[in-house]
Amino acid sequence: MIKIDEAIIVEGKYDKIKLSSIVDAVIIVTNGFGIFKDDEKLELIRYYAHKTGIIILTDSDAAGRKIRGYIKGAVGCGKITNVYIPEILGKEKRKTKPSAEGTLGVEGVDVKILLEAFRKSGITASDAKKISDISKFTLYELGLSGGANSVALRERLQLRLGLPRHLSAGALMEVLCTMMDSAELKKITEEIKEEDNGI
Repeated sequence: MIKIDEAIIVEGKYDKIKLSSIVDAVIIVTNGFGIFKDDEKLELIRYYAHKTGIIILTDSDAAGRKIRGYIKGAVGCGKITNVYIPEILGKEKRKTKPSAEGTLGVEGVDVKILLEAFRKSGITASDAKKISDISKFTLYELGLSGGANSVALRERLQLRLGLPRHLSAGALMEVLCTMMDSAELKKITEEIKEEDNGI
């Protein structure tokens, strides 16, 4: 498994599952054309484009090209790396029939071909060795999830960190893991609680 600093943008959850077996990175799913109406997810993609850079890895069909083009246009001047998979005829095992163009998507492409696509695009493993210890339980302990005022506290934290305001607890955890460890998160959260008189 290789660690990658940039956030990887893929079309579907099965693409994410496939990638998660070979890379350690933040992986954001567009839900196909759902990204066209998902302002919060687009805001998160923009955040990563400016913070760490993003890698766009969509299918090699017309829909994949359309989604790739939309994200590139919406992100603007952030750091974007395009990773392209070759057009390979075939059908994913879980599907009853091939895609409209008859080619494999990200989920159906062999792992070696995916890794080679990353290499060709200049994506290499990260030198960063630090692994964050933030978990769902960390968020619960700090009052960022599962509590009466968790949503308000998360919004204040996201505002402080310059993140999109309406992230779910799970999405926030993924982002925080790329930014800090639990000790840093605890310190910031306690400062916010003091400022807000114990939200």
